[in-house]
Amino acid sequence: MVRRTVLSGARVVLPTGAVEDGQITVEGQRITAAGPMPGRDAARAHGSGTAAGESGAAAGESGTAGLDLSGHWIVPGFVDMHVHGGGGASFSAGTAEEALTVARTHRAHGTTTMVASTVTGDLDDLARQAGALSELVEQGELAGIHFEGPFISPHRCGAHQPSLLRDPDPADVRKLIDAARGTARMMTLAPELPGGLDSVRLLTDHGVVAAVGHTDSTYDATLEAIAAGATVATHLFNAMPSLLHRAPGPIAALLEDERVTVELINDGTHLHPAVLGLAFRRAGADRVAFITDAMGAAGMNDGRYPLGPMTVDVKDGVARISDGPTAGSIAGSTLTLDHAFQRAVTIDGLTVEQAVRALSATPSRVLGVDGRVGSLEPGKDADLVVLDEAFTLVGVMRRGTWLVEPPVR
Repeated sequence: MVRRTVLSGARVVLPTGAVEDGQITVEGQRITAAGPMPGRDAARAHGSGTAAGESGAAAGESGTAGLDLSGHWIVPGFVDMHVHGGGGASFSAGTAEEALTVARTHRAHGTTTMVASTVTGDLDDLARQAGALSELVEQGELAGIHFEGPFISPHRCGAHQPSLLRDPDPADVRKLIDAARGTARMMTLAPELPGGLDSVRLLTDHGVVAAVGHTDSTYDATLEAIAAGATVATHLFNAMPSLLHRAPGPIAALLEDERVTVELINDGTHLHPAVLGLAFRRAGADRVAFITDAMGAAGMNDGRYPLGPMTVDVKDGVARISDGPTAGSIAGSTLTLDHAFQRAVTIDGLTVEQAVRALSATPSRVLGVDGRVGSLEPGKDADLVVLDEAFTLVGVMRRGTWLVEPPVR
């Protein structure tokens, strides 16, 4: 008999809005109903959310577990389309053990879907990493692979090893796509480099998202990349020319085009809240994806950690390259998405619905997995996060199984 779980009484954020006294019914790994609790005044709904499918058996019936989550929020599981590591481990290690450590670390913080982001390295080593990570994608542990580098600008390399950078030769790009065996979801490159536009077209033709990032591109060159098929801005504002009134650069081009989704790192370090708010108002929740860009120190204490072939020192939660020509550069983040969510609604002034779109619905659409995750709807995976009234994470469910059990029974 398939186990049924009924979560009742919480404010549930549906695609149509937040519903007071909501109810989610989970059977096995899937959501079978989502909407107002049966018998409650539908006029109390914030938005137009309505029940879909069966309302679920009452708590206590045979085979049904009921959980009263009054005073809490239930939101979709978070989707991180740009994450390198966590829990002291890194996807760049190219081993299942480290990759699963990263996944477990971020799942405990509400990220139920994530891609594995690599760091610039030797091309053959990146291909090896892709082969190992692709197996975890095929097993359902990861949602795909994101190659960040080596096809990026030496002038905007940030936490990438300058000596390992190369121009985006389409043949090299194709090598990494092939190594990923159909699991490549995104590649970040600098389109102004030789071969950049051809590589954008190649990625698009193979169903891989072309992302503009770590770039020294001009406004016009960025427009060319978008016309060629680029649809994502990798951590907008970071590792690219600043927005200037006579030289708008890539930022203006990426913000103004409705086809582009912009990544934002909402950790209070990478972006000033005023800048984040400006980008969010211009692009809107449907074009913003909050990401972590997290490295191995996420979920860990300050200390020294590897990041691909480089070493990073973390002090007061901020990661910086330890030595070499890029010493002192910010090296990813130690952010987890539950903190990004909490910051969005308590500091940045976003509504809960806006935060949900930026952390779940929008990134799942970009990655092409929105038919399965990213919102609380019947038929989708039972991936959800329970938050208390202060928007602190108290529960995580992934595919119908509690990874973090709410304290309420």
